[in-house]
Amino acid sequence: MSGSSAVSGAAPCRFAHYFVICGIDTETGLEPDELAGMKEGDKGTRGSENFEQSPLKRTFKSKVLARYPENVEWNPFDQDAVNMLCMPKGLSFRTQADQREPRFHSFIITKEDGSRTYGFVHTFYEEVTSPQICSAMQTLYQMHNAEHASTNAPSSSSSSSSSSSSSSSMDSLATLCLITPIPFMHACRHFLSQLHRAVTAPTAPPLPLESYVHNILYEVPLPAPGRTLKFHGVYEPIVCQRPGLGELPLADFPLAEAFTLLGVENLVQVFTCTLLEMQILLYSQDYQRLMTVAEGITTLLFPFQWQHVYVPILPASLLHFLDAPVPYLMGLQSKEGTDRSKLELPQEANLCFVDIDNHYIELPEDFPHFPNKTEFIQELSEVLLSFGISANAGRKTVALRQLEDDGRNGNLAGEELAVLELLQGNATLERLQALTKRTGVTVARVDALRAGVKAQVTDRQGGRTAAEEEELRNAKLNVQLREVFASRFTTMFADYEAFVIQSAPDLESWLTNREQMHNFDKASFLSDQPEPYLPFLSHFIETQMFATFIDNKIMSQWEEKEPLLRVFDARIDKARLYNVRAPSLRSSSYQRCSILKESAQAIEQRLMKIDHTAIHPHLLDMKIGQGKYEQGFFPKLQADVLNTGPTNNKWSHRTATAQRRKDRHRQQTEHLNLDNDLKEKYMQEARSLGKNLRQPKLSDLSPAVIAQTNWKFVEGLLKECRMKTKRMLVEKMGREAVELGHGEANITGLEENTLIASLCDLLERIWSHGLQVKQGKSALWSHPAALPGPRGERRKSDSSISMPSLRVSLIQDMRHIQSMSEIKTDVGRARAWIRLSLEKKLLSQHLKQLLSRQALTKKLYKRYAFLRCEEEKEQFLFHLLSLNAVDYFCFTSVFTTIMIPYRVVIIPIKKLSNAMTTSNPWVCVSGELGDSGIMQIPKNVLEMTFDCQNLGKLTTVQLGHDNAGLLAKWLVDCVMVRNEITGHTYRFPCGRWLGKGVDDGSLERVLIGELVVPNGEEDSGRGCRTPPLQRSPSQIRRIKPTSAQIQEAIGEAVNNIVKHFHKPEKERGSLTVLLCGENSLVTALEQFFHHGFKSARLFQKTVNYLIWFFKLIKNIGKDGKFQLLVCLGARDRLLPQWLPLLVECPVILRMYEDTALLRDRTTVTALIGVLETLHDFPITLESSLVKGIDL
Repeated sequence: MSGSSAVSGAAPCRFAHYFVICGIDTETGLEPDELAGMKEGDKGTRGSENFEQSPLKRTFKSKVLARYPENVEWNPFDQDAVNMLCMPKGLSFRTQADQREPRFHSFIITKEDGSRTYGFVHTFYEEVTSPQICSAMQTLYQMHNAEHASTNAPSSSSSSSSSSSSSSSMDSLATLCLITPIPFMHACRHFLSQLHRAVTAPTAPPLPLESYVHNILYEVPLPAPGRTLKFHGVYEPIVCQRPGLGELPLADFPLAEAFTLLGVENLVQVFTCTLLEMQILLYSQDYQRLMTVAEGITTLLFPFQWQHVYVPILPASLLHFLDAPVPYLMGLQSKEGTDRSKLELPQEANLCFVDIDNHYIELPEDFPHFPNKTEFIQELSEVLLSFGISANAGRKTVALRQLEDDGRNGNLAGEELAVLELLQGNATLERLQALTKRTGVTVARVDALRAGVKAQVTDRQGGRTAAEEEELRNAKLNVQLREVFASRFTTMFADYEAFVIQSAPDLESWLTNREQMHNFDKASFLSDQPEPYLPFLSHFIETQMFATFIDNKIMSQWEEKEPLLRVFDARIDKARLYNVRAPSLRSSSYQRCSILKESAQAIEQRLMKIDHTAIHPHLLDMKIGQGKYEQGFFPKLQADVLNTGPTNNKWSHRTATAQRRKDRHRQQTEHLNLDNDLKEKYMQEARSLGKNLRQPKLSDLSPAVIAQTNWKFVEGLLKECRMKTKRMLVEKMGREAVELGHGEANITGLEENTLIASLCDLLERIWSHGLQVKQGKSALWSHPAALPGPRGERRKSDSSISMPSLRVSLIQDMRHIQSMSEIKTDVGRARAWIRLSLEKKLLSQHLKQLLSRQALTKKLYKRYAFLRCEEEKEQFLFHLLSLNAVDYFCFTSVFTTIMIPYRVVIIPIKKLSNAMTTSNPWVCVSGELGDSGIMQIPKNVLEMTFDCQNLGKLTTVQLGHDNAGLLAKWLVDCVMVRNEITGHTYRFPCGRWLGKGVDDGSLERVLIGELVVPNGEEDSGRGCRTPPLQRSPSQIRRIKPTSAQIQEAIGEAVNNIVKHFHKPEKERGSLTVLLCGENSLVTALEQFFHHGFKSARLFQKTVNYLIWFFKLIKNIGKDGKFQLLVCLGARDRLLPQWLPLLVECPVILRMYEDTALLRDRTTVTALIGVLETLHDFPITLESSLVKGIDL
């Protein structure tokens, strides 16, 4: 009992927690492993192909044969998980004629609280000596041969091979494994390799194997931060170092290998996908490659951490976890000869597929690039080249990679040296190499050979072995590559603290109200960033890893800083000391990392100085006869000496004392602070959107556990939907409140687009969850294929006069999308359809229609699928229905180059008929993206349709006629224009005559549009709450305002124009509305000139010096000419110059009363000052306003 307590007390500071042996259980015999024998695409076949193969090619269940110690309090042993990850493909056999070298791989187990345990596995084959196992294999061979003989007459060669296989001796797979809390990969690899070498060596090791296992379990401590530790293996000492508290955390997996396998550009792309929390699937035949790439990518995320499912090696029995509708990073072992096209994955809409062995990646659509990607790749390439590694290493041949691997392992000698000497001694090749270097190309093979030889020479000079020199080289390369990545984040987030919102008075209130609080001012942060960074940053700040990072920052005011955050903040503070960043600086220029040499020197200095040497392995108090050496067989270790630690070890006693001191401090903290269980509960809820299932449970694969796991997925999807729709709704309504004059906007167009893209991703994951048979890359787009033809209801007419109704049809909308040649893939079509449905306020209705055919849903989806959970599905549709409360233009604003059909209806005054005009009318429709050009309207026709490239939000309609015929007069009430795809209808009020001798004599008018709310939406809850666009000025507006109201109106109009130009360019909307609409600059100035005016004729000969050019414009009336005058004056910065001329004109005294604003010098001076503020902005007028005039 005392021994076990000593074990648990020292466990947190021990180098290794467990030593495990896995292999065949001779007592239970052979048991086929059906799941491990499955192919990637055969998740439903239950491993049928496993039994059709030769027994040597089949897989069987392995077992944990022994583990030491039995249990560690701080890290309970998960037997099923360790057994599954030690042999992910299951246990296999081979004949001794089929020689296979021992292999090494590592794995990771992530617990529910996010903590990780690392496993390092040495795999080898050992001769089978059990008569029962040999007999069972003989029986399997006989059954296999008899079955094949009955179906196919086997050839003599195949039968002879089978008989020879069954008669020769066999080896079975076995593994040695170390379970450690910190990933000292190289140290564990060396220790296990030496341990296995001691078994296969012709002579016995110096000590029994128990001595070495006992030593690493109980007598080798973890190196202290910033220190180097040396301990002893069977034959050679092993050195490992741990970074200091202010350095980047430990990363012992070779980043050089990850860059070599993928190439620099591919790795940066996969890294970007990881930052944006997409689904990432690594694919390779080699387990260690899967682990190296996965750990390499997650290591580079500093200061952020991956928050979702993380399984670098996915056992064959867990292939169903590829159905997970959450972000994940998983590694899948590929079968030899398996083609990528044959690999069927449940969902690919948001998947980054990484084929490591073939250096090939498939990226999701709508993928934003990492900021300064080109310069970033260039800097990484230069770091790799400085260590003799080509930037295009992913394209190397297999033979060259093996040659370089030999060099790194210290095996470069003899023939390879001769090859290098030959290359160096050949004058032609030397000149070719010099030429390639001048052009920036690297001869990777020669450089690699030279680097290997140079390492050996350095070794002979410095006293280090080749292996030690290579480890130092890898460690220096690792830290320099990581520093380049860390430097990018330090630059991009140098001012992040200024945007953190800390509103809670204490930790408890913050945890309680976490979901209701905004912790980071995203809109302000984005507005402070360089324009090229925005596509990436707008997506990244919505991720869970960024949210957790900000949570940790806020919690640091009440608790000790999280280690990664502490290091990152220290780096930002250091950068500020040397380079104070101006608040207005928004440069996108690339800043290179400046501490590469210092970081490499710190590693080298630490490795050159051994701070601590662990106790040497020694003889244990063992029973006589045990620990006996037998070459080629790993012995059965003595459990009683390995299950208990030393009782008189000073280090162990010191560790236990320190642990007790920590325990007392923790208990005191718990009494002072929030209850730990309550805090953990709040944190799990606050940070869970898939994060609560970061690791599939390996220890229990019963149907009940699988069902519970899928239920967690369903709950997570529903919660994610609720939070996303709430965020979209609140932020959008907040922006609309600004347009109504309340508060400040807290969402930008870029941020809105990011939220909608995130919603598209969520819907794809929901439609992919539990899918029976995948029919395409987009589960959502392929779903309606089974629906009947287009059925639809007609929406009520938007106007009671003559605008025809528009058919509402899910299939019709999908056909519109299908006809868009700009979209090439099903994933893109699905996202376009979601955007269109959201803009039409039909998303919830369309999806409800999709799911209304329950028989089809049952056919397409498994029972546990989200779409078959009725209650959750109803809540999901309700959340989407809430989005109808606001207006989105997410389809119109994104697909700007598509052709769209428009319908125009001209509505005359009811009492009069269109037939009264004999002239030839025309119309021109303008929007934020362009105009239709002038289109002739057939006589006596009130309705027409035309196709035009997307005009965006419609702003103006230019309507007129040629004044031909006897009745060349036209009284128009309004013009209606509808986008036939989105259904958006705009009303352009007129209410005035077009014709000579009536009204103001204008033959054409520019009408300002307003978006029409479809009938009935106000009462149904689906209505638009967006404030209407400004209206066209009309004659009805004749209430005389006071002088104060006029001055306020002018100030407000100018202020709106200034605000327009301070918005990002893509979010500004229509300037025409601000210049010519209701409450616009033209309207306000018209009121100014009407104030105190005596005569109704403003444009008389006395002011012809201002309006001489109007003689050239015969088709517009007095109001139109005044509008044109103001617009041109604002564009050409002439308005403030014209006002003094008008004031000084003698005729003004006769035209205006003494109280008129125009005769008040103070008021005019103030007006000039207000109008001069417009000089700072480039005012561009629509072609419908300019009339081709240039002042």
